[in-house]
Amino acid sequence: MGQKNKVCSVVGVVDSLRAGREAAGLVEGDVDLLEWRADCLPGARRLPGSRFPWILTVRDPQEGGRGGLSLREREARFLSMLEGAAMVDVELRSLRGLRRVVAEAGRAGVRVIGSFHDFRATPKALRLREVVARGEDAGVDVIKVAALAEGPSDISRLLEVFELTSLPVAVMGMGPLGFASRLLFAECGSVLNYGWLDRPNVAGQWSALALKQMLRFEAGRPA
Repeated sequence: MGQKNKVCSVVGVVDSLRAGREAAGLVEGDVDLLEWRADCLPGARRLPGSRFPWILTVRDPQEGGRGGLSLREREARFLSMLEGAAMVDVELRSLRGLRRVVAEAGRAGVRVIGSFHDFRATPKALRLREVVARGEDAGVDVIKVAALAEGPSDISRLLEVFELTSLPVAVMGMGPLGFASRLLFAECGSVLNYGWLDRPNVAGQWSALALKQMLRFEAGRPA
């Protein structure tokens, strides 16, 4: 399977005050982007200054969001912090309800990630095709798929996501095969590869610093 995009960025997740302090101490080359989990950090009203571009997200409670935020509460947080963001991550299920966020992002030149998370299983192939088609129909800039990966068949189905669209994709596994799958998917062209700065959010997630080092090593290997 060929690599569909040469960009392979590592994203450090800021989901706690401690993670924010870790992010403030990062230097060029440690990561490529930072993700601000506004559902985890309710006090902030704008993105802090950083040498790295920000991905802004306010995660849906149905896909791992914290705080039990309503759709309108999530919309307000997105809009209050949109200035300064390079990208926003909106779940595919939320695109219609958060269409104002998507529209404002478009006017501001902020790219939109349409994401899908399944913490219980890797969806069947038909479901994954539906997910990708929904992202394409919505006009998102990047499609992100994260799913529990417990066996080789799960990895095989997630690999198929790369062939389902011409859009940039970010693919990651969670659970027993999370660590190995994230390295594999990055090598296959996953454009955004997430790592923790404070503590893992899910099983099988690398620290952002370790992931960056591993991918740098992989990129430097002789063909």
